[in-house]
Amino acid sequence: MKIGLVISTYNRADALEVCLKSVLNQVVLPDEILIADDGSGTETRQLIEDYKRLFNVPLIHIWHEDNGFELAKVRNKAISCATSDYIVQIDGDLILHKYFIKDHQNFARPNSFVRASRIYLDEELTNQKLKDRSIVVNRFKSKLSNFFSAFRVPALQGLLATNYKVKGDELWEIHGCNMAFWRQDAIAVNGYNEDFKGWGPEDKEFVARLLNKGVQKRFLKFGGIVFHLWHAVNAKENLDANNVIFKTTKESKLTYCKNGIDKYLV
Repeated sequence: MKIGLVISTYNRADALEVCLKSVLNQVVLPDEILIADDGSGTETRQLIEDYKRLFNVPLIHIWHEDNGFELAKVRNKAISCATSDYIVQIDGDLILHKYFIKDHQNFARPNSFVRASRIYLDEELTNQKLKDRSIVVNRFKSKLSNFFSAFRVPALQGLLATNYKVKGDELWEIHGCNMAFWRQDAIAVNGYNEDFKGWGPEDKEFVARLLNKGVQKRFLKFGGIVFHLWHAVNAKENLDANNVIFKTTKESKLTYCKNGIDKYLV
């Protein structure tokens, strides 16, 4: 099984550098790294060029012009460029636990996708990490949310896999910044729906189609750990229209979107 790590980013080179340092620190590297760049400037481009020399796996920069928040589109482009069987998807403002990729690798199962946890750093701690370019997070001294989710316990990772947060609206809940799926499953539902403009909930709608297709949701608890650097809340001016798309997919049991990844596939 080849693993592709898709990292989304937009004009936050300092956070992306911390993220890439934590990828370099993995006990198991992905087979390829694809930066899904939603229109960042030259600082991000130069950073990626610098880090290409540090990795012994391909580091691929997928970029398009800044036309507003088009996360669904740039993720589709990155997934279409991947040569891996399995996609681990994160955002570029995360510090990855050193066993992050290994945990996702071990947890992968056919006909399923994975949600995993994120632990939030507060603004003060985030600023310090960005200043120092540090990937070390002390769970006992740091100001963290979800304290118990920050502990890796391999023996317990399968305990809640299929029965945690699968009831009611929790079924569609996903962390687009820490999830994993088979590339062929993503293509089968035509990837992300590019009718989404602006923030959210393109990730929930994507997994709704996976669920409607019969792909099982599994929750990776006590593993696949990421520490989320603080940032200001994203603007949500188009959220109502986006929620209508999500609602339609759920209620109509849609398994395919018209405006998706197929246009990028050779």
